[in-house]
Amino acid sequence: MQKKGKESLKKIGNIIVILILALALTAIISCGHKKDIILKPDKTGKAYSNSIGMKFVLIRKGTFSMGSLFREKGRNKDEKHHRVTLEDSFYLQTTEVTQGQWKKVMGDKNNPSYFKDCDDCPVEQVSWNDAQAFIAKLNKMEKTKKYRLPKEAEWEYACRARTKKAYHTGDCISTDEANFNGNYPLEGCLKGEFRKSTIAVGSFAPNPRGLYDMHGNVWEWCQDWLGDYPSSQVTNPKGPKHGSQKVIRGGAWNSLGRDLRSACRFGSAPDSSANYIGFRIAMTR
Repeated sequence: MQKKGKESLKKIGNIIVILILALALTAIISCGHKKDIILKPDKTGKAYSNSIGMKFVLIRKGTFSMGSLFREKGRNKDEKHHRVTLEDSFYLQTTEVTQGQWKKVMGDKNNPSYFKDCDDCPVEQVSWNDAQAFIAKLNKMEKTKKYRLPKEAEWEYACRARTKKAYHTGDCISTDEANFNGNYPLEGCLKGEFRKSTIAVGSFAPNPRGLYDMHGNVWEWCQDWLGDYPSSQVTNPKGPKHGSQKVIRGGAWNSLGRDLRSACRFGSAPDSSANYIGFRIAMTR
């Protein structure tokens, strides 16, 4: 009986040792990954937040038609219709960078915006270079290199959210759905309000991906130089290697309705700024 008792105690002891080793190994693995955990899921489980409260959604990889068809009203010549494949999923901020978020990173006294005293409004009067400075500082704050501007193809892919019409709302968009100059809607669409300024981000319903203000409020900087589209299907496009203007997308508070279309693209010099240009940030997964 004593021998059996000793054997049982020995087995129990071995089990306890194994459990302790397993827990220790789990802790080591967890600690090893903590540096890569930048975003934490919110209460919905669909959006993720960083240390300063910026929210992001995961945009899963896929293939889509970029540009516009000849029959789309308001179409520009540089919107050549072509198929694009994005092989990597990525995170995109649910809103434009706000003045409050800018100040948390760049300092309270460094708000460049024309429409001030509105922490929930998008930061504007920021150049592409300014956006890069913000991103560099945010990366340093969070000890990562994953924050960046979205590539132009990523921006349109996220904006469309699997839709194929002029806007994610359909063939028309109203001033109850976006902030723009409602005196000049897209041809065949109804006129609306002209607010003459930016407004708080997230004031309207999001697109199907959970992204706010992809149409209107402020134009948004992209990573790419502005250039001609390819004539055939492409994978992971990065835009031209050189140029004089960086891509801006989405339209702004003072834009015509045609400029808010998902396919519409313009450019501006990387050192230029205006009270109708801001940005939102992406994050490599």
